[in-house]
Amino acid sequence: MERNQHRDGDGDGEGRHHHVVQVPASAVEVAAMEETSSEAADHSLRQKAAAMVASSMETYRSKPMSFWLLLVLSAGAMLTAFPASSLLSRLYYNNGGQSKWILSWSAVAGWPLPALLLLPCYLAGKAAPTPLSPKLCAWYALLGLLSAADNLMYAWAYAYLPASTASLVAASSLAFSALFGCAIVKNRLRLSSLNAVVVITAGVVIIALDSGSDRYPGITGRQYALGLVWDVLGSALHGLIFALSELVFVRVLGRRSFHVVLEQQAMVSLCAFAFTTVGLAVSGGGFPAMRREAAAFRHGEASYAMVMVWSAVTFQLGVLGGTGVLFLASTVLAGVLNAVRVPVTSIAAVIWFHDPMSGFKILSLLITVWGFGSYMVGHSSTKKASTN
Repeated sequence: MERNQHRDGDGDGEGRHHHVVQVPASAVEVAAMEETSSEAADHSLRQKAAAMVASSMETYRSKPMSFWLLLVLSAGAMLTAFPASSLLSRLYYNNGGQSKWILSWSAVAGWPLPALLLLPCYLAGKAAPTPLSPKLCAWYALLGLLSAADNLMYAWAYAYLPASTASLVAASSLAFSALFGCAIVKNRLRLSSLNAVVVITAGVVIIALDSGSDRYPGITGRQYALGLVWDVLGSALHGLIFALSELVFVRVLGRRSFHVVLEQQAMVSLCAFAFTTVGLAVSGGGFPAMRREAAAFRHGEASYAMVMVWSAVTFQLGVLGGTGVLFLASTVLAGVLNAVRVPVTSIAAVIWFHDPMSGFKILSLLITVWGFGSYMVGHSSTKKASTN
């Protein structure tokens, strides 16, 4: 309803000014307007959901089934093998293990596993071995050295931190994966990626502020802080290894076939095994130290051997999954999936090792999940906008 007021001018010809005054509607009209607005909002949400589903289906159809199968298997290996490897590291220390070099050595001792998986590809004639040029060998040696250093840093972190805390701090690898992926491989650093980086970093800061609530007996404040530092440094190196591995696929090996993933992992793990074996012999007491640890292990030598074997197997499967994800997709997605394993590891550590779960740690866990969700939603929206 509108009421028009006219102010007439003088006889000298001045114009008229029209003022529109809105009269408040009745309660029935207000309710009808609110209902219409609600229906429009619901319709908009349905449209967005339908558009997201259509975009997902379009992305799905753009790749062959073999691609999605390999991607699912690679992601599944990351989300199961890496948490298992982290829990085994904590189990090693809980049952009397003390050597950081021995734990690092067990991680790369499974290097023949990807090599064995390569044999059927070669024997069936579906793939040929990639020639080892000096440039490629140099890359393998560099990645092997960085992997050996990364394993040693994580071994130090798990010596002083509960498994749940160590995994939460290790989620910072997403930030480093995104930054190194942008700087080295020129991956696009979207706003959603930056938001996820900031949010997950905030979760790590919360863990650091709550450092006194979950310290194991016998672990000093200085050792706990040292564990946090080694964990963050290991996460940074992990992100750098992801980015450099993708660079090797882009610049040297090429994204030709999935067998190059197995080749790279076998050679990098072999180099890491060589570096770690030398370090174990020089600084860690060598194999006699392993025999002494096995004899003093809480549940016997057989239990010690099982921890070593499964540490090697789970770590190799986790690395294989991570290398497969960055080969098929990108460094950032590998970093995101590496962060997703945090809730799995944290919950499993609370159940099996009775790790304390303070309010700060729960908040950090929720923030980490939020950061992952933010990345996925923003990445989907940006990809849909770019294809339209």
